Amino acid sequence: QVQLVESGGAPVQAGGSLRLSCARSGYRATSYCMGWFRQAPGKEREGVATIRSDGKVTYADSVKGRFTISEDNAKNILYLEMNDLKPEDTAMYYCTQKPGGYCPTSQAQYRDWGQGTQVTVSS
Repeated sequence: QVQLVESGGAPVQAGGSLRLSCARSGYRATSYCMGWFRQAPGKEREGVATIRSDGKVTYADSVKGRFTISEDNAKNILYLEMNDLKPEDTAMYYCTQKPGGYCPTSQAQYRDWGQGTQVTVSS
């Protein structure tokens, strides 16, 4: 049984920064993909950033240069450092993972999800 628990979401002004955390517990395959997705009201859930077990990272074009995904394997925590936040970054942010070292863009292919943490950016 895998558990993912996000934290760190908060209201913030445009240009500000936040760091989201995702504490994970339970079984994790040797080869895996973990990531952050977000969902704004009335919109579909979209991928933000992913990290593979071999360290390869990918970002959505909208967050490149502003967001950084990383993981602390010793603490079993996934992070998302978000800088220069914009109102369009406002969304519920979800942590997710799947076995296997492939990181698909579709949320449907991810197996485990956290409950989400809300990020609200005001102009």
